[in-house]
Amino acid sequence: MQALARLLALLLLALAVPGVQAKERILWLVRDLPPFTVFEGPRKGQGVIDQLLPRLIEQMPEYDHSIVRVNRARGLQMLQDASNFTCDPTLLWTPERDKFVHFSQPMLGVLSGGLVVRRQAQAMLAPFLDGQQVDLKGLLGDNPLKLGIVAERSYSAQIDAMLRQLPDSALSRHYGNDATASLLQMQQLGRLQLVLGYWPEVRYLIQAQGGALADYQFHPIKGVNHYQFLHVGCSDSALGRAAITHIDQLLPALRRDTLPALYARWLDPELREQYLEQSRSFFDGQ
Repeated sequence: MQALARLLALLLLALAVPGVQAKERILWLVRDLPPFTVFEGPRKGQGVIDQLLPRLIEQMPEYDHSIVRVNRARGLQMLQDASNFTCDPTLLWTPERDKFVHFSQPMLGVLSGGLVVRRQAQAMLAPFLDGQQVDLKGLLGDNPLKLGIVAERSYSAQIDAMLRQLPDSALSRHYGNDATASLLQMQQLGRLQLVLGYWPEVRYLIQAQGGALADYQFHPIKGVNHYQFLHVGCSDSALGRAAITHIDQLLPALRRDTLPALYARWLDPELREQYLEQSRSFFDGQ
């Protein structure tokens, strides 16, 4: 009994000492999303965010940290609950998300999404091409085609607005954890003709599935900016806003010296130098 009493006294003393109180815990929301996070395969752990997140965590010792794997729909649900202290390191800004997410400054410029088509179906796009860019509304408004998209995923405010103008019958939404990979498999089986995606991600997934890149063609979407920008987004609460304030202090050095090179490794070789050159001016004037 005396030993128990001494233990309780020590615990009470520890709780009374300043600086040893429990820290707030950030739940970092991640999903399998090459080239940012890679959960399995030969490049496991080599994604841009796989390597960024430990650096952020190391420089934010005032918090405890947990990494939680969720799909996009579940992640957005958690961010909308202000009682959760959650942050997502791979968010695009959209007007809808801005209602419940507190965003960091832009973190990384990435190539915008576009249409992935198998080469044997390439001819159907020809009337809707301007160079390599495709008129998405014209293509899907005039043809009984199916476009595969990941449910609840934003493809940028510009592309999201285009998708809202399309007939719902033209869209095939997938909700799973491996949604883009599943959509590519559905495309191979002929269950849909087009997949909306990001070429670095799709390129990796095609190769992981044993496919040949030569069997596919990627087309940027007409009217969409060449680059879009990722942010860290935290739940819009006092804790989330305080975390973003700290993150904003860390990002300028990371986005200048570290992140562009990590992303460039995932690009087609002929694009890497062009991207690195252009990335130097992404944040001029900020």
